[in-house]
Amino acid sequence: MYSPENRYTIAFYNLENFFDAKDDPHSLDDDFTPGGLRNWNESKFRNKSRKIARALSEIGREESNKPPVLVGIAEVENKTVITSILQQKELRETDYDFVHFDSPDERGIDTALIYQQKHFKVLDAETLPLLVDNVNGARDFTRDILYVHGKLNQEEVHVFVNHWPSRGEGAEVTSYKRVKAAETILAKVESLEEDNPNCIIMGDFNDDPNAESIHTLMGTGRFINPMKKLLSPISGSANYKRTWSLFDQILLSHTFLDRRPNTHGFVKAAIFSPRFLKEWKGRYKGNPFRTFVGETYLGGYSDHFPVYVVLEEAHD
Repeated sequence: MYSPENRYTIAFYNLENFFDAKDDPHSLDDDFTPGGLRNWNESKFRNKSRKIARALSEIGREESNKPPVLVGIAEVENKTVITSILQQKELRETDYDFVHFDSPDERGIDTALIYQQKHFKVLDAETLPLLVDNVNGARDFTRDILYVHGKLNQEEVHVFVNHWPSRGEGAEVTSYKRVKAAETILAKVESLEEDNPNCIIMGDFNDDPNAESIHTLMGTGRFINPMKKLLSPISGSANYKRTWSLFDQILLSHTFLDRRPNTHGFVKAAIFSPRFLKEWKGRYKGNPFRTFVGETYLGGYSDHFPVYVVLEEAHD
């Protein structure tokens, strides 16, 4: 018999262009302001904060009886957005804190790591710049990779939160950028002083599990990808033109297959897609309930479903 108290959920969620309602003169956020194309305002901002807080509070609760101990998030504008989520009634009693750095992304969207202070202690954190050029030779100012070294309960872990360059100019044409992102992570892993570090690599990779970039990570033999089996013609974390993708993934080092005392072992991987996160009717029934479709405001959660893994802590 397992105890839910010994189980811990680790999640990743792309929050779909989650901006505050204020204009930042240093980023391309004009569309998400009261006078902008999307007519974004404080009321819509608060509504989305409440919705995201509800979603986060429910991920993995069935398995662990508590919200996730770690949540990587993408497409947040700044600390104001993250703080607003954590102050909602669904989460304010959970002792969450977060790690966030501003990235050079032209739109001003970043990644962050939310963590339960009761179960996770940050030892070190930094950004890993992703230095890639566009196909025209100009620098692509894309998201940094967030690296956090910490202790999950008593076990040291190395967490990488990613939002890799998009496929905007075509999947094959831009593949080299995402391969470079994978190589950037591997260089950091190689620099760690531990022989077999516990690594958690999560994010929106803008690539499915079989892409070259993911194979660049998997080809080292260091990691498992428990998400791979979750992609099918009828399931994924996002749906574009009636085709499911699984750009959102969580990769784990092989160390999470061990079952030694005071370590965490892999239990399951899943896509979190309850009814409240889905379109309920119409041609897009079953797809993620989005905030926007183009310029049309739907008032939903995100165009992605969260993904998560469950770990179980072994005791003597």
